[in-house]
Amino acid sequence: MEIRQIQYFMEVAKREHMTEAAVHLHVAQSSVSRQIYNLENELGVDLFIREGRSVKLTPLGKIFFERMKQATYMMEEAKREVQEYLDPEKGTVRIAFPISMAAHTLPSIIYAFRQRHPEAQFQMSNALYYDLIDGVADGNFNLAMIAPMPDKGNDKINGTTLFTESIVALVPLNHPFAKRKSITLEELSNDPFVVLPEGFVFRDQVIEACNKAGFSPQVAFEGKDIDALKGLVSAGLGVALMPEMTLVDNTPISTVVVPLSDRTVSRTVGVIFPTQRKLLPTEELFYDFLLEIYGGLSALKKR
Repeated sequence: MEIRQIQYFMEVAKREHMTEAAVHLHVAQSSVSRQIYNLENELGVDLFIREGRSVKLTPLGKIFFERMKQATYMMEEAKREVQEYLDPEKGTVRIAFPISMAAHTLPSIIYAFRQRHPEAQFQMSNALYYDLIDGVADGNFNLAMIAPMPDKGNDKINGTTLFTESIVALVPLNHPFAKRKSITLEELSNDPFVVLPEGFVFRDQVIEACNKAGFSPQVAFEGKDIDALKGLVSAGLGVALMPEMTLVDNTPISTVVVPLSDRTVSRTVGVIFPTQRKLLPTEELFYDFLLEIYGGLSALKKR
């Protein structure tokens, strides 16, 4: 097998179309078809089911595609590793994160890191909670910020808790508790709640916290993300529990943040990484930076 054959195969498999793959590869469609034919001939199996210029992977083709994804990733990582060992200051950090960290936490961290390492680059992805865990385990990215930290039990990932974050209440401006310095979660038991859709881990945390406080929340509306929840509260449609970090410099004018007096209503925030792959040098720099800045904060809190 030649590397070019694998490149052509991967492109056709992703696009399921010979001509579109050829356009993306900047080669003639006949060249792509020929390389795929040669590859199938060498392997002795059909990798695609052909429907004109549209194609679909055969069952064996799907297996081969997954193996080649892993092989391609390893080749790309090897090339990056050599380059970054020569100059870690100019490497790339591949990191994923939940949308709740997009507005303040991650940008602040990256800004501070690039003050120290100005030529470092970032390749960022956002994903849902379990996709972050699977993405690190499967090699789609090497680092992921995550909240809450996952329970130990997946031998493909490891992680470090960086800090514990308070959960606060967001209420409309005209809410009876809007001028309170703090409230108990139980005091919101008669309020309608706005929450994230099912499948979001933070929704489960909100339900669990309310249950521990002795009530089941009245779910009035669901919002697709944190910003949608803010909009629903701003419209007076209910109250919401929010991670404190999502409200830094980003609280709607017609809402008020009210701390919860029960400090156990919180979530852990940390970083996860693979156990079966080494972090590349620039990623190591970033990981050590996270431990440095959040380790310092933890030490201050203990004083």
